[in-house]
Amino acid sequence: MYETKSSRRSANRLIAGLDIGTSKIAVVVAEVLEDDSVKLIGVGISPSAGMRQGVVINLEQAVRSIEKAVEEAQLTAGIEIDEVTVGIAGEHIHSVNSRGVVAVERSDQEITNQDVKNVIDAAKAIALPVDRKVIHVLPQEYIVDGQEGIKNPVGISGVRLEAEVHIVTGAMTSADNIARSVKRVGLNVNDLVLEPLASSLAVLDKNELELGAALIDLGGGTTDIAIFYDDAIRNTAVVSLGGQNVTNDIALGVRTPLEQAEEIKKKYGCCHKDLVSKNDFFTVPGIGGRGPREVSREGLSSIVQPRMEEIFQLAAKEIKRSEFGDQLGAGIVLTGGGALIEGSVKLAEEIFGLPARIGAPQGFTGMVECASSPVFATGVGLIFYHLSYGGEKQNRAVHMVQDVGDVFKKPIEWLKRLFEDFI
Repeated sequence: MYETKSSRRSANRLIAGLDIGTSKIAVVVAEVLEDDSVKLIGVGISPSAGMRQGVVINLEQAVRSIEKAVEEAQLTAGIEIDEVTVGIAGEHIHSVNSRGVVAVERSDQEITNQDVKNVIDAAKAIALPVDRKVIHVLPQEYIVDGQEGIKNPVGISGVRLEAEVHIVTGAMTSADNIARSVKRVGLNVNDLVLEPLASSLAVLDKNELELGAALIDLGGGTTDIAIFYDDAIRNTAVVSLGGQNVTNDIALGVRTPLEQAEEIKKKYGCCHKDLVSKNDFFTVPGIGGRGPREVSREGLSSIVQPRMEEIFQLAAKEIKRSEFGDQLGAGIVLTGGGALIEGSVKLAEEIFGLPARIGAPQGFTGMVECASSPVFATGVGLIFYHLSYGGEKQNRAVHMVQDVGDVFKKPIEWLKRLFEDFI
């Protein structure tokens, strides 16, 4: 699977996660130690090219960007990567909740793994356009003879078994192009994983999963939303705006190239006017032979805040559409690069009317200082996803739950164990 430079590492499992974003490509390499703890041993990041809102628009550019990040991760980890778990997101991602029902026909009426597989098959039997494919089938709960809230029905007696599931689908061409880009780099794709689902494994704690929380992943091209309640994912949605829209606004507002605008956003950007001083200025280099100019952070905030407000308002509409939008007892968790803009938490609390925090990946050792940033939430989450689901895949590129009898309880029990150790 991997060529290592250490005999010690050869005895441990090695996993790589690849986050292909609109603005950056991130690769995270981890070593699973004998005690099942996760140690990050390599990180690579490069500017993204050839991608727009989660879709490959230039294959050659995307391949080169992935290569750069992979090379950096291999250099820091001291290994050669052979396969990766890959994140997928974008406007083409759609999701729906579905219910399946089956009768338990054996004489003892004891529910078995086969009954659970049958009810999941019934739940996922939905009509799909020919150009879409299923990425995930995620059980939420089971119902036995009208009794709701059952996490694992195996062994329970009943005559009627129902399952509530969350089905995530993606455009077939978009998924295939992402897989093709990775394969062109010389890597195999273990699984293709919804990015906010992966991020949730890295940044949400057990209380947020139980009480209800909305994870808002502020990426470069899109903002991805995932709602959790009672230890299950309840809804996912995508807003087609992200950090690049903020960067574009800054470039126009202060009349500077996009690369410079991105640096200004990271260093001086603030999305809440109450947090900046009128007397705080920074210098914008001139272009085309013009001299540098002084710009106030208050003026910059007047550019950044409206766009961030728009993103949060659109996210709030998606949350309100969900049946669980009023059950977010733990509030909002912001992650992704856009969460690092100063004032994002304060603005989110005002827009959503709920407590908010920034979610940084946790639950690992090793390169903690390098990877404990919301920028790496998806990359780290992909490592955790592979640990939880790694052996259960339909094919290399698209993951679908197969061992349904254990699939609901396994990630939740694993999450609880992980966060009990690190909170």
